[in-house]
Amino acid sequence: MVGNLLFIRIIFVLLFASLGFVLHPFHLSEPLDALAGGVLALAIVFLETKVRKISLKRLIGASTGALVGIVAAWAVSFVLSRTLPAGDGTTQFVELALVLLLAYVGLVVGASKGELLNLSALGGLFGGDDSASSIFRILDTSVIIDGRIADIVETGFLDGTLVIPQFVLRELQLVADSADSMKRNRGRRGLDILQRIQKMAHVNVRIVEEDFPQVPEVDMKLIELAKVYNSKIVTNDFNLNKVAQLRGVSVLNINELANALKPIVLPGETMRVFILKEGKEYNQGVAYLDDGTMVVVDNAKKMISRTIDITVTSVLQTTAGKMIFGRFDERNHAVHDRGHNDRVERPVRETSPSPSLAPTAETRSSGLPAAG
Repeated sequence: MVGNLLFIRIIFVLLFASLGFVLHPFHLSEPLDALAGGVLALAIVFLETKVRKISLKRLIGASTGALVGIVAAWAVSFVLSRTLPAGDGTTQFVELALVLLLAYVGLVVGASKGELLNLSALGGLFGGDDSASSIFRILDTSVIIDGRIADIVETGFLDGTLVIPQFVLRELQLVADSADSMKRNRGRRGLDILQRIQKMAHVNVRIVEEDFPQVPEVDMKLIELAKVYNSKIVTNDFNLNKVAQLRGVSVLNINELANALKPIVLPGETMRVFILKEGKEYNQGVAYLDDGTMVVVDNAKKMISRTIDITVTSVLQTTAGKMIFGRFDERNHAVHDRGHNDRVERPVRETSPSPSLAPTAETRSSGLPAAG
C-alpha cells in the first residue's frame, strides 16, 4: 500500500512538472516552469499527507468553517464596495484580506470544533461513523504473544477494529525466527494467536502499513500510530503503559483487567486451597489460586501437597497483583484429599505419642496420631 501510494505521488509530481514545461504558466524559461510545477505538486502532496491524518469530523468542520468564512467575507466585501471608491487599490486589498482572514478563521475554528459533530444524526453515508467499526484498538507485540487477548476478543468485551501494525508483524516474525528456542516458541505462539483472532467471524482485523522511519523504537511507533488513528493501545507492557500515558495516549492494559476480575476475598472468609510449597517464614505454606494469586498460609508447612480449608486474615494489593494471607487451624479446618472436592470430616489434630511407641515419619507428615 505504501509503495503504491509513493508511486502515485511520483507520477503526480512528474505530471505537474510536464505541464509547467509545456504550458509555461509562470512565463519563465521551460526548465524553470517545469521546476515551479514540480514544487507546486510537492506542496500539494505535503498538504495531502497532513489532511490524511485528520479525522472525518475535523475535515467536515474545517470545510464548513472555511465556507462560512468565505460567505461572510463576500457579504462584507459587498458592503465595502458600496461605501468605498471602486477600483481603489486599498479597497481591493481590504476585500482580499477579509476573504483570507475569515476563511482562515473559519477553517481553524471549524477544525477545532469538528469533534463535537454528531455525524450519525445525518444518516446515509455518515450514519455509521460513530459505530464500533470506527473505533480502533492497536495491539502491541507483548499482548499478542501473551495470548489472553484472543479470549477477551472472543467474549466480545473488546469492541471496534483491531489494528495490527506491519512493524509489529515484523517484530513477531523476527522473534519466531530467533535462534533461541524459547523466543522462537513465543513468536510462533503470537502468530498462532493472530490467526485465531482473524478466524473469528465477529471481529474486524486490519493490518496497517503506516510506519515511522524516524522513530526507531517499536513502542514509540505504537504511540505515534495511536495518535494518528486517535485510538487506544492494548498491551500488558508496564513500561509502554507509563510512556503512553505521559504522551497522552490511552492504554488498555489486560493485566489491570485481570486484577480487576479477580474474586474479592475479605478477611474472615474461609477458602479452600492446595498447599504447593513451603513459605519463606517459619511454618508457612504457599498456595496459588486459578488466576495465579499467591496465598500465604500460616501453620501449613506440614500440609504441603494437600488441599485444606483456611481462614483469610488479610489481603495485600500491590502493583504486581494481589496477595492473600491466611491461617490454617487444625482444630477448626478440614483437610481434603488431593483431586477431590468432598470434605473429609476429620479435623487434623496431633496427639502426644504413646511412651512405648513413637510416631513414624508418615504419621507426622499426615498429621494423624500414631496407632497405639
